[in-house]
Amino acid sequence: MEFENITLTKEIPIATIQLNRPDVLNALNHRLLSELVFCLEQLDSDDSVNCVIITGNEKAFAAGADIKEMAEADTIDMLSRDSFSAWDRIRRIKKPVIAAVSGFALGGGCELAMMCDIIIASETAKFGQPEINIGVMPGAGGTQRLTRAVGKYRAMEMILTGGMMSAGDAAKSGLVNRVFPVELYLEEAKRLARLIASKPPLAVKLAKESVLKSEELSLKDGLEFERKNFYMLFSSEDQKEGMKAFVEKRDPRWKGK
Repeated sequence: MEFENITLTKEIPIATIQLNRPDVLNALNHRLLSELVFCLEQLDSDDSVNCVIITGNEKAFAAGADIKEMAEADTIDMLSRDSFSAWDRIRRIKKPVIAAVSGFALGGGCELAMMCDIIIASETAKFGQPEINIGVMPGAGGTQRLTRAVGKYRAMEMILTGGMMSAGDAAKSGLVNRVFPVELYLEEAKRLARLIASKPPLAVKLAKESVLKSEELSLKDGLEFERKNFYMLFSSEDQKEGMKAFVEKRDPRWKGK
């Protein structure tokens, strides 16, 4: 696929996908989402890449969905387009994904950031679900993921008023991992990505899978799922190498096997 709405930069063992529709604040249209999903799936199967960053520009991560594509649609149109299939495919990416957010992350942009595993923000970042202002509500996970991140009462206020949350408040509320000055946020995201990419790939994938399952399962079922993944890693070469390197007091050499 030739990319028109995103750019891809590889700095092995990490890769950065930049949303690239600056004239409309990186609004998420069908073409952009298709390119993003395709790129993420390709990187997920690329053994040279261990961690992925999704970012926008300093002014906007993504200021929401492209309203022009939906303004005249009816229920049958929306069902036929199956727009949310792209979001389901993003959710199935196995490698860790970091959102590097500056400026507006609103509506679908906020939902995309929340689908990532870690969020690094600039001091200018603003998060929100303003769909209520155009007669609808979040549809790509906003009511569910925002509530899990910041709690029922804060999420309810944001979603029912369409208000925005600053980067500082997002960090205090647990929506954002860390906040940095605008000139540093992307490099800090890359630094974190390189650190994660230096860890054993199989263990990273199964650890991510287990953390995500905690949102879906009871504690009992989640513990059982975690335990199975823990046991599974004892069939890997990386487990043998990691423990041998620890005993021998040297750096491990991961193979991803």
